[in-house]
Amino acid sequence: MTFKLPTLIATSVVRGSHQGESHGGIYLVDFDARDGRQVVDWNTTSIDFEGRGADRGLRGIAFNGEDIYVAASDELFCYDRQFEIQGSYRNRYLKHCHEICRMNQHIFLTSTGFDSLLAFNLENLSFEWGFQLQRTGGKWTGYTFDPRKSSGPAAANDFHINMVHVNKDGIFLSGLKTGALLHLDRNFQVSPVCNLPSGSHNARPWQDGVLFNDTASDCVRFVRRDGIEKAFKIITYDDADIQFSGVDDTKIARQGFGRGLAVYENRFVIGGSSPSTITLYDLESNQKVGSVNLSMDIRNAIHGLEVWPF
Repeated sequence: MTFKLPTLIATSVVRGSHQGESHGGIYLVDFDARDGRQVVDWNTTSIDFEGRGADRGLRGIAFNGEDIYVAASDELFCYDRQFEIQGSYRNRYLKHCHEICRMNQHIFLTSTGFDSLLAFNLENLSFEWGFQLQRTGGKWTGYTFDPRKSSGPAAANDFHINMVHVNKDGIFLSGLKTGALLHLDRNFQVSPVCNLPSGSHNARPWQDGVLFNDTASDCVRFVRRDGIEKAFKIITYDDADIQFSGVDDTKIARQGFGRGLAVYENRFVIGGSSPSTITLYDLESNQKVGSVNLSMDIRNAIHGLEVWPF
């Protein structure tokens, strides 16, 4: 059977770049043509240049009809299909956003700087719900708050929440330091779904298991409920071909750093990595289908990744 390979939309962040240089952007990647083009160059003088990469570049992606929503660190942007900005939305509790997810008429956002999730109402275009994750006495807990009020939580980054996934079964979230994929039910009770390696990104339930970037091990993993696992090693390049190697003394900007995941046709998994590369994996044949490289600059890393629906 021959599959038409997808077109993808991806965002990137650039670590260690200076004011006036590009800080990543938005790309469309046609896997049939093995070609990618940049449609937005994210270069703004309002970027906070302190710290490694926290405020640089664009993050999670979600769709609502013809609208394309893309998160920056502390702002949610709405683009049309020509990538012209139609609106932008801020909230005092949105800080260091990573991934976002739409469910019905809400976009859910991770607010890493507050150990929280936020919900943005697509009908009245406002942030109307928040939940801060906590761990007390060895148990996961948390509480809801109204992000329209000033009585919400204090800034905190104990768990580095970097992923939210919402479906009919509830809200799923995880972070670099949660050590687990967590489930938030309709009564806002938190329970662990499964353990995760430290440093994981993009964990989400999929088919009969859990899919995630095992970033510390430079792998994309799918683990079924029965324990059967499939793992794909993330692509790396010859050191001589890497640009700006060694510029980041924190060692965060490195080859094979896996972040960004999407699924296609209930069979294919698409993963992002640095330097900005998108790779398509076939879980049925257990093979890499191919990769598209967008930049050999080691500072340039994929962040958000979704199948282009248009």
